[in-house]
Amino acid sequence: MNMKRWIAIIVAAALVFVSVGINSLSYFFTRDYSGFFEDMMASSAGYTEAVIEEGSVHDRIAVVSLDGVIQDLGASSRFLASGYNHQLFMSQLNDILEDQSVKGVVFKVNSPGGGVVESADIYDAIRKIQTEREIPIYVSMGGMAASGGYYVAAPAEKIFVNRETITGSIGVIMETVNYSGLAEKYGIDFNTIKTGPYKDIMSGARPMKEEERAMLQEMINDSYERFVDIIEEGRGMSEAEVKKVADGRIMNGRQAIAAGLADEFGKASDVISSMKEDFNLQDAMVFEYMAEDSLSSLFGLKMDRVFGSTIETELIGKLLNDYHAPRMMYLYGER
Repeated sequence: MNMKRWIAIIVAAALVFVSVGINSLSYFFTRDYSGFFEDMMASSAGYTEAVIEEGSVHDRIAVVSLDGVIQDLGASSRFLASGYNHQLFMSQLNDILEDQSVKGVVFKVNSPGGGVVESADIYDAIRKIQTEREIPIYVSMGGMAASGGYYVAAPAEKIFVNRETITGSIGVIMETVNYSGLAEKYGIDFNTIKTGPYKDIMSGARPMKEEERAMLQEMINDSYERFVDIIEEGRGMSEAEVKKVADGRIMNGRQAIAAGLADEFGKASDVISSMKEDFNLQDAMVFEYMAEDSLSSLFGLKMDRVFGSTIETELIGKLLNDYHAPRMMYLYGER
């Protein structure tokens, strides 16, 4: 290679280097840092914003996902991949409440329900967003949005389902196991010291008394009526219309629309498009809250690989995360 060609290559490389440097400096000094500290705060909370569709930073649609059983288990176990995190999810809803650039919310629900208290937390936060921010919330139901999964969806302006979505299961459940007969068979005695006749109510060590059952039924009925009231208000239905299907039955998407519990068929992308059209948000940026990778997720993946993500991991999860005390649940399926 002759000297002229070497010089040409060196000059070209220098020009590329200078061009990249100028573009980098230009990007640095012209970048909008208005949301920088907000992003830092979100990151420290364990999640960040991922842009799904580019658009205006002043008119944004937030996509939030509720995936799994609605229960507050505290910090995720280091031995299992993280699932639903109640405090993290509530933090996302609070961010939406305070972020004036968010002009609409698409709420993706894929859950069999969960605790009555946690479900009420989410419901109250959604209603607060609706009343204080006056922005629309559309729900996109996934494979399942039953019991508490429907409870939290009920206040939305529109509910979209898939044809195969399992929803409904409107009601409350509270259960325990009575193993006193088995214990007697094997000669196991329970020595219980208590301050009152009902202190061990729902204990598996003895049969339930009728007066105890009546006490618990009254509690269950109160929560059930609250569930019915929420659907009446959210869906604009009468009490009779709600109670016609609020007997614990499950239904598919078509049946939910026929019963007045949902509005249209559509996947998440359809829901976003519908919100843009309905509220003149065609130029809005669409973003989704994404959980950041954590040490617990890393350990969870390792455990899945070691055990093959089968019965062993499910058993470990049950032992580490399950509640042992009976409690009221808006839940479809096994606890």
